[in-house]
Amino acid sequence: MAHDARPGSSLSNRVYEAELVRLQAELVKVQEWVKAEKQRIVVIFEGRDAAGKGGTIKRITEYLSPRNVRIAALPTPTEREQTQWYFQRYIEHLPAAGEITLFDRSWYNRAGVERVMGYCTPNEHRRFLHQCPIFERLLVEDGILLRKYWFSVSDSEQQRRFASRLQDPMRHWKLSPMDLESITRWEDYSRAKDEMMVHTDIPEAPWFVVESDSKKRARLNMMAHLLSTIPYVDVPLPTLDLPDRPEPRGYERPPREHTTYVPDHSATLA
Repeated sequence: MAHDARPGSSLSNRVYEAELVRLQAELVKVQEWVKAEKQRIVVIFEGRDAAGKGGTIKRITEYLSPRNVRIAALPTPTEREQTQWYFQRYIEHLPAAGEITLFDRSWYNRAGVERVMGYCTPNEHRRFLHQCPIFERLLVEDGILLRKYWFSVSDSEQQRRFASRLQDPMRHWKLSPMDLESITRWEDYSRAKDEMMVHTDIPEAPWFVVESDSKKRARLNMMAHLLSTIPYVDVPLPTLDLPDRPEPRGYERPPREHTTYVPDHSATLA
């Protein structure tokens, strides 16, 4: 059964860009609050392939420091990692005091792609559904601010985005055979997602669904909601004064011919 899209009224680029910048400015304030208060934030991005998770993460981090805000997008587990406790390789990416970690997909791989594609056994899947709420309660109990977002996209919009990526050499890398197979397994993924929600939508760490047929609306809605759930306040920044440059004291720059410069490619442009 097709998923019904819920388009809203049109959103002009001018309104979108203005609100995006406003939200990004608030995220900078969150970053400074996290640093000052030694807080820890984890944000999980899950959802269908081509649902807009990566684009949203890109806008969130655009003006944030990579020293304090990290993106965790883990590759396929190694042979060694496959023998570890399932959550073990994710734990090392959890934030320390003053840090934010954004998981571009997360431990919920086991409830989605691993379950549907048969990469885990039924027992491993059941164990995950049992352990995951316990694991997340431990994170919250330890003081981590955990937020979980599911990006929901209709089957027709996902098909359109896949077709667009196939024709775009700059985004073709975003597609994999597994992504395309998700088209034929749409209902399997739907059932897996519904089962996951039943077990892991807990009061301590609830799921928030982001309607993402409109990427622009999805970005603004998700960012605004995230900000509304964090009790941040403005942190006064230290006053900085730009010093005057000192008078020259005899330094002479080495001759240009002694240094290899990047060719002036820009000079060849019309």
